[in-house]
Amino acid sequence: MQHRQLGNSDIQVSPIAVGFWGIVGGDYWGEQDETDTINTVHSALDAGINFFDTAEGYGDGYSEQMLGRALKDRRNEAIIASKVSAHNLAPDDLRAACERSLTNLQTDVIDLYQVHWPNHELPFADIMTTLLDLQQEGKIRVIGVSNFGKLDGPDMMQHGRYDANQLPYSLLWRAIEFDIQPQCVEHNVSILPYSPLNQALLTGRYSNADEMPYHRTRTRHFNGNRKNSRHGTSGFESETFETVDRIREICDDIGESMVHVALAWLLHKPAVTSVLAGARTPKHIESNVKAGSLVLSDETMQRLDDATNDLKQKLGSDPDMWMSTEESRYR
Repeated sequence: MQHRQLGNSDIQVSPIAVGFWGIVGGDYWGEQDETDTINTVHSALDAGINFFDTAEGYGDGYSEQMLGRALKDRRNEAIIASKVSAHNLAPDDLRAACERSLTNLQTDVIDLYQVHWPNHELPFADIMTTLLDLQQEGKIRVIGVSNFGKLDGPDMMQHGRYDANQLPYSLLWRAIEFDIQPQCVEHNVSILPYSPLNQALLTGRYSNADEMPYHRTRTRHFNGNRKNSRHGTSGFESETFETVDRIREICDDIGESMVHVALAWLLHKPAVTSVLAGARTPKHIESNVKAGSLVLSDETMQRLDDATNDLKQKLGSDPDMWMSTEESRYR
């Protein structure tokens, strides 16, 4: 598997990363056996996937702890990314959070340390200064951000360099293409897409919103009256599933699965370095590896862009999948 450079750093990562949120199990993800988690990590390394993304907020440290256990004898083969929560960004809290994550991960250094969400109650200068100090001390190698919008991204960059922005991005959620992606291209900041299958919409398993589990119908694609939804808008349910049908037709034409095409499409997009794909079993790893090596023709890329453009325009430029534009957490 051909690795790619992370921003301007000296880190090389696989085009497919293992997103490590789903292994926490629970009602949202379903039960997860720890042996499956460890076998999944080892299968990924064996297949050439070296990039693993977690966060202190995933299972209150459990995700980091499991990754640390799984990598105990193979740490030198892996690139570890973790994230510090928005409420832990004051200098002393940030330092303490980093130390906890190092302990959870059983490592001396975190390769990519990311701010999970901006905190607008704290000066970006103070946050970046602390991150730069941690970098100078050898506790982190590369600084990253996550969910930083068109204003927050440049504002953070004024105080120091970050090399990655982790963002929601998929065939069905192209909001970052309006403003954020061009900024990343200009500054050579790696985009790390999360939710690349858009809450399972791009697995092809569901034909309409009523077939989907309620916890996967909370984004702005769906009517805000659905259970636990927070955005309060009418959504775009018919348009979303019409778009899925168009994508399915293109996939059938080229003889590839929707999952593989959805992941590969992202890897052909500007500034995208590695796609965060969830994996809970070795079989998931096998599937993701195939997607990471799939080459899509220019014609297929254009067809996919055209098929999803109407939905892109309707959903607009706000990257917040779960909140109304008026209450968006992006700035």
